[in-house]
Amino acid sequence: MPIAIAPSNKEFTVRKISAEEITKHRLRELGITEGSPIRLLSASGGNVIVIVKEGRLCLDRTLASKIIVA
Repeated sequence: MPIAIAPSNKEFTVRKISAEEITKHRLRELGITEGSPIRLLSASGGNVIVIVKEGRLCLDRTLASKIIVA
């Protein structure tokens, strides 16, 4: 399921990133890679706030919908 619609405050594992290569590269630089843990903190309005490693990231809903978790 996309991280944008995942339940809040539960840890997931990134399974797939369905984005262009340049976007995947940028997400890797931020610590979002396939197999890495990610936690949804909030999904309100057009923004999605996730916790990756020990930092918080704000993603727009379109990008967050391309991050598939399990």
